[in-house]
Amino acid sequence: MQVKMKNVIITIGFIMILSIVFFVNMISKDKEISTAERRKLAQFPEITFEKIENGEVMEDWETYVGDQFVQRDFFRGLKSFWSINVFRQKDNNNLFKIDDAIYKMEYPLNEKNVQKSAEKIKAVYEKYLKDMDVYYSIIPDKNYYLENDDHLKIDYEKLQQIVQNELNELTYIDIRSGLKITDYYKTDLHWKQENLHDVVDIIQTGMNIDKGLQANYEVRNMGEFYGAYYGQLGVDVPPDNLFILTNDTIENCTTYNFETKRSGKIYSTDISADKYDIFLSGATPLISVENPNARNNKELLLFRDSFGSSIAPLLIENYSKITLIDLRYMSSQLLDEYIEFKDQDVFFLYSGLVLQQNVLK
Repeated sequence: MQVKMKNVIITIGFIMILSIVFFVNMISKDKEISTAERRKLAQFPEITFEKIENGEVMEDWETYVGDQFVQRDFFRGLKSFWSINVFRQKDNNNLFKIDDAIYKMEYPLNEKNVQKSAEKIKAVYEKYLKDMDVYYSIIPDKNYYLENDDHLKIDYEKLQQIVQNELNELTYIDIRSGLKITDYYKTDLHWKQENLHDVVDIIQTGMNIDKGLQANYEVRNMGEFYGAYYGQLGVDVPPDNLFILTNDTIENCTTYNFETKRSGKIYSTDISADKYDIFLSGATPLISVENPNARNNKELLLFRDSFGSSIAPLLIENYSKITLIDLRYMSSQLLDEYIEFKDQDVFFLYSGLVLQQNVLK
């Protein structure tokens, strides 16, 4: 009898907890942005007959419920705490912490995707860039610079070999020697703009750019920066500080965003949940930067991912115009509708992580 009563009490308690959680979720106002994860959250799904038939409604509903679950960040943090501190797992969802820095384990190398990414870059070269000076670099993820670590890493020698075999008509600029582990944010995957002097020097040397145009910069502290890995891992670590480099040339440059059809400045104060978007307003298919004080008429076409947003301002001193193209969001078949291909310098700058995702269009 006592066992039966105990089971009844446990069952009733469980149902009450589920009911309370359900009720709180129903009355809670949906959030648009997750500050911790630096991304937009799914909103209540649109329901149509077509979406019901193909199953999209259920998929959208599951995403919506997961994103809008009450105290979601608390439960994510609790899971990470137990996984790392109690169960002593080396990682949580492929994220791991060493001292106060967070890393993401990217493994294994997806050779097929790297090959496809290289083929897409070559197709752009063959269609638009055959008679131009074309260069490329591969940005390693920060795990590459970890020493004495037993977490699995991408084989960058193999990645480089695959890309070089496909892009043998382009000039490869190896920037790995210009970076070290402290040149990356502790809570994010990106590199720090204020630490890119050596990388810029390697790129300028490889592209035969006049070093006489080297610029001096003012370093500005834009405050605390909680990177993407901070929100994804859900553990408490000290935030980074985000710094920008500026000078008169950068301040006088103007940008034009072809997607929003708006002009602006290199550093955007109108930023989203992702503070890294201060660099050229974040992810966008096509944006140009014009330098009215340029000492020459040279132009640069920079095919890039998000890393390119922070290094482009450090290259503008050498150009009257830089056009940044993100082939993750723009089909290469549309390029000649927006760009006049002439005697520009061309630079493909992609992280190894993007190359192995096969997301270029």
